[in-house]
Amino acid sequence: MRRRVLFTASTFSHIRNFHLPYLNAFRELGWEVHVACGGVGEPVPYADRTVSLPLQKRMWALSNFKAAHTLRDMIRAEGYSLISTHTSLAAFFTRLAVKGLAGRPPVVNMVHGYLFDERTPALKRAVLLMAERLTAVETDLLMTMNRWDCELAKRYSLGREIVEIPGVGVDFSRLDRGREEGGALRKGLGIPEDAVVLIYPAEFSKRKSQAVLIQAMVKLPERTVLVLPGEGALWERCRALADSLGLRDRLIFPGYVREMAPWYGMADIAVSSSRSEGLPFNVMEAMYCGLPAAASAVKGHVDLICHGETGLLYPYGDAEACAAVIQPLIDDAGLRNRLSAAAPKNVENRALSYVLPKVMELYLRAADWKPSIR
Repeated sequence: MRRRVLFTASTFSHIRNFHLPYLNAFRELGWEVHVACGGVGEPVPYADRTVSLPLQKRMWALSNFKAAHTLRDMIRAEGYSLISTHTSLAAFFTRLAVKGLAGRPPVVNMVHGYLFDERTPALKRAVLLMAERLTAVETDLLMTMNRWDCELAKRYSLGREIVEIPGVGVDFSRLDRGREEGGALRKGLGIPEDAVVLIYPAEFSKRKSQAVLIQAMVKLPERTVLVLPGEGALWERCRALADSLGLRDRLIFPGYVREMAPWYGMADIAVSSSRSEGLPFNVMEAMYCGLPAAASAVKGHVDLICHGETGLLYPYGDAEACAAVIQPLIDDAGLRNRLSAAAPKNVENRALSYVLPKVMELYLRAADWKPSIR
């Protein structure tokens, strides 16, 4: 009988964006791959079976407990050798589904960035931490991606075994043609040759905080252009903010971009204003492309950037400090070139070719570990 692995997440897009290489790796080993996520069911490459779960963002919604019941029935019926769970909501209800289940399979929780830290309101932080502690005993292996998350997980014993991994791995090879196409894209967008282009590809959400960068643009030279690829709930609000500040001619909102290589190729500086991260793809991709980075000094960013050596950092949420950090990158070509040269070397160990074998080794070791029946 073929071994089976179950991947769960809050959305199918999360699996498609970050985990297809792992689904493929299991398939190549002869495993059967199942995927269960919130939202409308849709095909997922390398998955033998996909299941739609009625997950809602409201933690205690009744439908989330129905999702846990569905998962419990699946786990009983399918005889999985391993469960890999992702995103906080799905991770909690997946582990709730196996709670007290006799002969359950090993569970690996890959943390893409805990959503609670010192900036999170105390009540919300307490609830989220309680959820993690409640399901810690069902977490046979906990993978974290940054130092802050790893230290917190160890402090509260949020898993039987806790390991820090270098992310899920980035396929940098698809970015290699960026410089060739970047010039044509820049010209097509009508960006002047003497302009300095900042780029921040991200979902328009409260956590990503694009408003900070837009406000910082007021303090930066007129020749500075900010490009914000992405879509999301706050897209219109950010466009309105740019208009109200008289910045529409200096901001570009291209919407969702599938192939980022040309966009990195046309940019001069990578920026990020995020409130927190696991280990952000956008910063790693930009650094691989040789862009000097200026980012908020938050978890995930500080794991990638050493201030003054591989990039620059500023206090989260401070638009004036953000502008003050970006200004030297605009004015000082020597600084820009030095950070640009250091950036690609700093993310070499985040490449998919380096990370995937290490994570797969952890997965397979966990699959051979048999939890004792409690």
